[in-house]
Amino acid sequence: MNTFLLTDLITPDANVSLILPELIVAVTGIVVMLYDSFVPKQRMVSGALSLIGLAAAAIVLGSMWGTAAPTGWNGMIAHDNLRLGFSFVFLFVSAMTILVSTVWTDREDVPVGEYHALLMFATFGMMIMSAGSDLVTIFLGLETLSIATYVMAGLRKSDLKSNESAMKYFILGSFASAFLLYGMALIYGATGTTQIAEIADKVANPNFPGLLLVGGAMLLIGFGFKIAMAPFHVWTPDVYEGAPTPVTGFMAAGPKAAAFASFLRVFVLGFPLVAGAQASGYLHQSWIGAVTVMAMVTIIVGNVAAIMQDNVKRMLAYSSIAHAGYALVGFVGAGLAKSTQARDEAIAAVAFYMLTYAVTNMGAFGIVTLLAQKNDRRTEFEDYNGIGFKSPVLAFSLSLFMLSLFGLPLTAGFMGKILVFRPALESGNTLVAALVVVAVIGSAISAYYYLRLIVVMFFRERTTSWSDPKIPVPLAAALIITVIGVFYLGLFSGGLIERFSQPGAPAVIAAER
Repeated sequence: MNTFLLTDLITPDANVSLILPELIVAVTGIVVMLYDSFVPKQRMVSGALSLIGLAAAAIVLGSMWGTAAPTGWNGMIAHDNLRLGFSFVFLFVSAMTILVSTVWTDREDVPVGEYHALLMFATFGMMIMSAGSDLVTIFLGLETLSIATYVMAGLRKSDLKSNESAMKYFILGSFASAFLLYGMALIYGATGTTQIAEIADKVANPNFPGLLLVGGAMLLIGFGFKIAMAPFHVWTPDVYEGAPTPVTGFMAAGPKAAAFASFLRVFVLGFPLVAGAQASGYLHQSWIGAVTVMAMVTIIVGNVAAIMQDNVKRMLAYSSIAHAGYALVGFVGAGLAKSTQARDEAIAAVAFYMLTYAVTNMGAFGIVTLLAQKNDRRTEFEDYNGIGFKSPVLAFSLSLFMLSLFGLPLTAGFMGKILVFRPALESGNTLVAALVVVAVIGSAISAYYYLRLIVVMFFRERTTSWSDPKIPVPLAAALIITVIGVFYLGLFSGGLIERFSQPGAPAVIAAER
């Protein structure tokens, strides 16, 4: 008879300092929610509290950069540049969303405290996704993010489009989560573990190779939904158009980056190519080939569909699909990297690309939010006719963001594309080289719909009355930050790129045994 001993349990190594940035964001969400319950009329305070919490988390996150990885949480939390770089992107996106949302929350009279609390919880979920070095941790972060975002998409309760957007997002997001969860279960069945570092060790000789392949395929489908990769992108245009514009900007930049962080950690770090191992080699080649082909389709579908749009939000939605394809170029380059240093540089390139996209995207959606008016009535291209000389500051700022999304030299978008294309070309793979060619052609196609908006603003006559909208101080601050960010990341980003790719802590913290 076996006797159960308490010493047989693994002692939890609860290193709170390791997850302090995430804790600050979560506690801030709780404080904002409680404050709104007792003082609901102080609408500006919840936003200020949220910004203070995000700033505090960013300071702590910065202090953790370059430090040695402590042992904690039994190997479930990672302390590496993948986590730190992407977490910085999440905090930036959330801060910009708060600043951009001020004009929308006042105009629509939405529950501000609830909105900011949900945004904090969504940010917490994104940070946990990038920090998770265990499949269970990643899934918990994903669900925390998803539930908060579903509610945010439908926060404008009186608007049928917003309600429809939230319902579509919930149903299709639930399907994607189901694929992810079942795929994780199959990976556990094949390897006997949910920790990514241990999975990487065991994929060479899995207990059940068939389960490993099927589980990897299901994870690929689930992550494909989350990053809007073709052919799993069909939910994106309707959801982005129907959701409130600030929420659309947040969804296009934040959750997409979080999905990429987990996607990178699971596939690049968890399913590496092990020399001499037939099972892992077949799995690696399978997902590299599948992602490469789907990235090509994603770039083509996103750019071609964006050309046919007459609604600015739908155009930016299809644009976000195309940008997911560009980021996948760097993703494939990381998977084919021939050394640990090359892999880390490719991962850093993807993180930097998501930062450049977030800066540009949040600025563009900030202007669209200001011009949309109540219930997003003015989001058609014709609504932008002739505003170039009636509101030159907004028009020139929006033009700059469009040119950065296109990838014009000296802008953030150009530098981001250069960095994600380089590791793919260095891989020496013919199919991946073809992917880079498709990405370049896609960028050329995108010039049409980005420049179309600029032409509409500066070379079309105004057909309706126009009053130059007053720019609230928080939104003005967001526009100044994003405009400076576009130029800084395009001209002086060398130090930041070096920080993103510097040798850091191990990929996954090993649990104490």
